[in-house]
Amino acid sequence: MSNYEYIIASLPYLTLDFKYAEGTGFGKVIDEIRRDLSEGDAAQLDYLLKGFDGEALNADFYAEALRHRNRFLREYFRFDLNLRNAKVRFLNTALDRPCDQDVLTGAGSLDDTDLDIDLNRFSGGEFEEAEKVSQALDRSDLIDRERGLDEILWAKIDALGMFHYFDLTAVLAYVAKLHIVDRWLALDEEAGRELFRKLVKEVKGTFKGVHYEG
Repeated sequence: MSNYEYIIASLPYLTLDFKYAEGTGFGKVIDEIRRDLSEGDAAQLDYLLKGFDGEALNADFYAEALRHRNRFLREYFRFDLNLRNAKVRFLNTALDRPCDQDVLTGAGSLDDTDLDIDLNRFSGGEFEEAEKVSQALDRSDLIDRERGLDEILWAKIDALGMFHYFDLTAVLAYVAKLHIVDRWLALDEEAGRELFRKLVKEVKGTFKGVHYEG
């Protein structure tokens, strides 16, 4: 049985300058979390981690993810699919290619397995963040663009994790945010530290039973 309260309480073990301690990193944090999860919960964590591997993000993966029994995973990858397709369409427009070239959908398939859990054709369903994503993609500075997209993703994770404090959803939401932080530590260390600071405050606020802002 997973010890969620212990896991959540011990998550922000970060150094004062918000770098990983020597000999640790994203993988080490994940190993520590997995150690206190049940076998079933660990399998769902591994599914989320699989989705961080760009090579795994094909039509088969999304078709499966959109039918996943875990709501956080299902909706996280629904957003991820819609975000991916928005980026592809943006690039197609910039390169003067057909708008839907290389977009992942199940359109035209007669296979019922292309239906997600909500009986939507494999298209991602409604994408309520579409306008915000479009505005972020229009930013001329590449770093600023990535920051904008990750801010939208962070907010989506917050929405999916709302009212989840000591359960698997809270753990998955933390890992999804930590993955964003990890990417920014490699891309822009100062920005990564700032995200670490934000994440630590959120986790501490959750443990106190409240959501508190910076």
